[in-house]
Amino acid sequence: MGTVSEVEGAAAGPVPPAHGSDFLQLRPGDAPVGGKADWLAERLRQAIGDRRLTVGSRLPATRVLAAELRVSRGVVTEAYRRLAEDGHVEGRGRGGTVVVAVPPAPGPPSPRGRAAGRSPFTGPPAPDVFDALRVADARIDLTPGRPDLSAFPRTAWLRAERAVLAEMSATDLGYGDPRGAPRLRRAVAGWLARSRGIRVEPDGILVVAGTAQALTLLHPVLLADGITGVAVEDPGSLGTRQHLGSRGLATPPVPVDAHGLRVDALRACGAPAVLLTPAHQFPTGVVTSGERRRELLRWTADGGVILEDDYDAEHRYDRPPVPALRSLLSERLYYMGSVSKLLAPALRIGWLIPPPHRLEALTGEKRFADLGNAVLPQLVLARLMESGQLERHLRLLRSRHIRRRDAVLDAVGRHLPGAVVHGAAAGLHLTVTYPHDVPDTDVAAAALAHGVKCHPLSWHRQLPGPQGLVLGYAADPPGTLTEGVALLGRALHEVSGRSGAGREPRGRS
Repeated sequence: MGTVSEVEGAAAGPVPPAHGSDFLQLRPGDAPVGGKADWLAERLRQAIGDRRLTVGSRLPATRVLAAELRVSRGVVTEAYRRLAEDGHVEGRGRGGTVVVAVPPAPGPPSPRGRAAGRSPFTGPPAPDVFDALRVADARIDLTPGRPDLSAFPRTAWLRAERAVLAEMSATDLGYGDPRGAPRLRRAVAGWLARSRGIRVEPDGILVVAGTAQALTLLHPVLLADGITGVAVEDPGSLGTRQHLGSRGLATPPVPVDAHGLRVDALRACGAPAVLLTPAHQFPTGVVTSGERRRELLRWTADGGVILEDDYDAEHRYDRPPVPALRSLLSERLYYMGSVSKLLAPALRIGWLIPPPHRLEALTGEKRFADLGNAVLPQLVLARLMESGQLERHLRLLRSRHIRRRDAVLDAVGRHLPGAVVHGAAAGLHLTVTYPHDVPDTDVAAAALAHGVKCHPLSWHRQLPGPQGLVLGYAADPPGTLTEGVALLGRALHEVSGRSGAGREPRGRS
């Protein structure tokens, strides 16, 4: 006679064998009905995030994992596709699907930040406000200016680096030209001619460590020309304004409207120079109109000097391309660009094209600053530009950014009723103004309490204007962006409720 358990088992019929995969101890029974692809993608993201799957880890073949989980192969294929879209994995043909990027773990607050306990949104923004916000603990980071670092073309970069090292002679590893590697300057000249309409000889280009260094090198040259103030757009980048002011340059504000910087106000303020973001104004997203461009040319003919920051002009979606101002003017314009928003800020590679008569002075400043950028990364970037790989990377980013931008637009419509969206046709961020009469710094502080980082629009103003938020969307997948905007909506509702502000909508564009 059998045991009780054997008898009960016989009475109940055969017990179906449990199924699942030893890989990450995946059990499809945990998945909601109709949501197996979502469930599997999220489990894999968690494993990548907590380092159970490190860079270089190979995922099981879709057919094998589908068989172990007893799900259709399409479920596994769809989950892998979503991870590839997020930049976490990459399909390598016979090499399988490999983890290529792990989300960075949030760093601990600096000792000074812990001791001070200062919120980045308390009082006027301090010189280190961006550092304070960067180390603030948050689960979702919507701060503007963050490119999709998970999309960095690691395979293409490594391939180009190996080729460059194979070609380099021993003497190539010595000190280079302080103006930059000739090969990169030739490649940048070609890139700018193709993508920005700029015609410049390679000898007219100075390779710098990003736009920040370009501004640093410009300070003494501008002062030598008697320029003690540089007008800035309003609203306009707080970081740029801080950088100019750090060396004693005045930064009088000039209003921006739907056509770009108001040149009549620029003339009225009397500043001898102005810094512009004409292809995609930060933070409003306005493109400087043809008539304003002509007005600016007339202003330079009267002695004005333009600093053009072409910081994310390659990223456009719903509008035609616009050439750089430098394509129309060379004598009284300093042009600045970089790959920080296209590849990664960590590369610290950019370019400065000064008026021809100021090239020698700026080369001297660069020479005594650092003797020139590191040569090897310059040569690798040059190879990517020459091979067309950089254009291919840009096309990938555009398709990804459109989906992420659309997710934010949809979430704003659902969670921020009455909000107006600005600058969504291009770039890596958009600006939202809202009808509630509450300080945007309070909303940003409440959002941070909910685990979301963003910039209050008032940070980027010197003149009075609407309250709002500046939201970056390039670095996160659509689901994360949707959740982040929903939490922003909750934060705005809470702050509005505390202040008793009205909620009369004023439409959305």
